[in-house]
Amino acid sequence: MREIKIIDTTLRDGHQSLWATRMTTPMMLPVLDKINDTGYESVELMAMAHFDACVRYLREDPWERIRIVNEKITNMPTVAWMRSKNIIGFDMFPDDLVNLMIDKFVDNGIGKVAVFDGLLDINNMAGSLNHAKKRGAETVAALVFSESPIHTDELYVKKTKELINRTEVNSVMLKDSGGVLTPERVRTLIPAMKKVLGNIPLELHSHCLTGLAPLVYLEGVKAGVDVIHTAVSPLSNSSSQPTTQTMVKNLRDMGYKVNVNDQLIDEVSSHFTRIAEEENFPIGRANEYDAFHYKHQIPGGMLSNMISQLKAAGIENRYNEVLEEISRIREELAWPIMVTPFSQLVGTQAVFNVINGERYKVVADEVKKYVMGHYGELISPIDQNIKDKIIESGSKDITLDKKEEIVPELRKRMPNMNDEERLLRYLIKGNHVDEMKKAGSIKTNNCDIDSNSPLNLLKKLTEKQDFGYLKIVNGNTKIKLGADK
Repeated sequence: MREIKIIDTTLRDGHQSLWATRMTTPMMLPVLDKINDTGYESVELMAMAHFDACVRYLREDPWERIRIVNEKITNMPTVAWMRSKNIIGFDMFPDDLVNLMIDKFVDNGIGKVAVFDGLLDINNMAGSLNHAKKRGAETVAALVFSESPIHTDELYVKKTKELINRTEVNSVMLKDSGGVLTPERVRTLIPAMKKVLGNIPLELHSHCLTGLAPLVYLEGVKAGVDVIHTAVSPLSNSSSQPTTQTMVKNLRDMGYKVNVNDQLIDEVSSHFTRIAEEENFPIGRANEYDAFHYKHQIPGGMLSNMISQLKAAGIENRYNEVLEEISRIREELAWPIMVTPFSQLVGTQAVFNVINGERYKVVADEVKKYVMGHYGELISPIDQNIKDKIIESGSKDITLDKKEEIVPELRKRMPNMNDEERLLRYLIKGNHVDEMKKAGSIKTNNCDIDSNSPLNLLKKLTEKQDFGYLKIVNGNTKIKLGADK
């Protein structure tokens, strides 16, 4: 039997997709030992969105999170994602800063670094992959999938060849951020990529936005995929990955070998279900098939943000018009893959076009940078008339900053701190790092959610010497414990 390996996305993409990246480190702690013994190939832990959320909203030091988790997870590598040279926001950073980020990942315990580029520009990926490899980390090159006239099987084969010629990656991933892969497409694309890869493992990462991802995974495995990315419920389905338990059962029923501990996975799943209930976080549900999603290909998390923005502007009734405009802009801008940062810049431009009633009357600076080549080489040229209109729109002069290095300047500018803090302060503007530091270290004691279960809370109450009575009312159900005073 051929063995299929599992990469767990619960601690990274699961809560990024469903809980707005709001899972705290204390929420993870009670089950890290169990995750460590499940038999996963690796465990996703961090991406740039998590650095931002940790500092801005959770007031946690992301470097401390990495260290805490890696003290518990030792049987497999934890994974950190690099978004090409576009580490955070919309800027492209110098190589020395990107390399410093990778250095600090490895220094703090990350064992595997995954790198992707929204333009499939291998020039933007090779340096990071090679540096991570040099530092002793496993490396994964992720080719982001898109459905368009130019994103053909031949293009992905070409990019796969370029990757393995310029890097020594441990594996290659087909990363379907938009959840637009179909069973029909993987039947041709996966064998074509496997033919080029030879013994290099092929990973498959998709999202359940169209409801097809579970079937895509099964067809992908039949076509040659070696590793699939899944999450435990309640952090699977919806805009996240397929459910680990369901995928494992289906693969075994099909005759494949999957060496994971089912009981531990169920216990981890139960833990996060309790977290969801206590924090009022959403639970992932299976999506119905939506054909229109293939036109705009906007990721699920961005759709919810766009609806909020349209409501704030008082034009929520034009939601479908904006999605249609996104579809049109994608074609005009040479089919950018709808992944950060390009999904955001296309979505923003679509809103501008709809609100102003004239297309490209107002143009986002990032769209200008895109057509000028700031983010990398485009796969296909943009119509010159569209390009000229975008560049000429507005009065702001856009210049492309191509600094070769910035780390020496940062160390001189911020002398009384280590590189971890310098990176945070440079990448995350404002006073957020100061507020994070005021919050102190991450709390690692009393993190067992079972200790706060209703039964344990009742036990603690009844052990109190001055306990009188406790009355619980839920609708018509009334429970009274103790004696009246």
